[in-house]
Amino acid sequence: MARSHISTQCCIAGGGPAGMMVGYLLARAGVDVVVLEKHADFLRDFRGDTVHPSTLQIMHELRLLEDFLKEPHQKVDHLTAVLGDRSITMVDFSRLSVPAPYIAFMPQWDFLDFLSDKAQAYRGFTLKMRAEVTGLTQSDGRVTGVTASTPDGDLEVTADLIIGADGRGSRVRDIADLKVTDHGAPIDVLWFGIPRHASDTDETQANFQAGQVLIMLNRGDYWQCAFVIPKGSFANVKHAGLAAFRDRLRQHAPFIGDRVDEISEWDKVKLLTVTVDHLETWHREGLVCIGDAAHAMSPVGGVGINLAIQDAVAAANILAPEFVARQRPKADTLARIAKRRLWPVRMIQRFQILLHKQVIYRTLEGKGEFKAPLFLRLVTSVPLFRRLMGCIIGMGFRVEHVDPMIVKPEFAKPA
Repeated sequence: MARSHISTQCCIAGGGPAGMMVGYLLARAGVDVVVLEKHADFLRDFRGDTVHPSTLQIMHELRLLEDFLKEPHQKVDHLTAVLGDRSITMVDFSRLSVPAPYIAFMPQWDFLDFLSDKAQAYRGFTLKMRAEVTGLTQSDGRVTGVTASTPDGDLEVTADLIIGADGRGSRVRDIADLKVTDHGAPIDVLWFGIPRHASDTDETQANFQAGQVLIMLNRGDYWQCAFVIPKGSFANVKHAGLAAFRDRLRQHAPFIGDRVDEISEWDKVKLLTVTVDHLETWHREGLVCIGDAAHAMSPVGGVGINLAIQDAVAAANILAPEFVARQRPKADTLARIAKRRLWPVRMIQRFQILLHKQVIYRTLEGKGEFKAPLFLRLVTSVPLFRRLMGCIIGMGFRVEHVDPMIVKPEFAKPA
């Protein structure tokens, strides 16, 4: 089959939260954008479902919040810690001075479908599914485009800028040879579902017992569970047998009882390898990475999707003026994106690493009678600390706001 060709102002590799949001914002500002997504749909394991107050505020600024909250979701304004036999509020979002002071638990495929529908109302936005980036094209040291494989044959996209938003296993950053700094993580997570009964608690909760940590997210008719294990120990868990694993779950959360028998095979338990890293340099001439492609986050706090959205807003604010003026974004413009976003990313990563070491791993090392780590005792006993946790997890360390230029009608090109 012959190779097809597209020319555009901006080509985005990856249709996740960062890619779809920056594509939508740029299209709304009047920029021609092509988003390449390698899958046929947005249904994927390990997609973050926690839409935090910072992201809901962005939706409010875009005048999309009312429509967005019509999508199926659960509202959670606090997170509960179960410490041994005590249940205590650990994180409080309700005091945040924002339009929506809570987490909206929403399947990420619904979130991405929503953004996709809104973006495709603009002539400048093109989404190509089943288009997997396979290479970068370059000229005189500058990245000038990408090549991709599609069911209809090879595709070449020439663009003034390539945005790598293709996740923690980013093909774009690997091909561009951007150096990654890995900060390490002492934990991995086993991801699975358990049926939820109407008589169960409504609380989304983190259960801490001596030697075990189990996170249970209320997803309506089922519990989305994250069972934390020491890094690299999944083979040992499997060797002990599925019956032993189910017994550990019953011991940890007795109210789920025999529902753990629904885990009838290991294929129903997915391993999420936890990584915390960041790019030393986020850009090359003609290319910039954002979201997980620039910084992989731990699942602790569910902040990954929300930091990706913050990156996307910052990138759109910085890039839109040059695109609207029909200029090719300069290297110093691309550098401004990382300069603005790296500090809040690193602050959250340090916070996650602190929780890994001082809370989660200390709990996993515990034996006999459970004794809560000092950090947990402080957070659960002092209301100010609970509100501070709500601010850090819910909003982050530098909140991005949509530049009014992006929402002005004269810059939009509705279909």
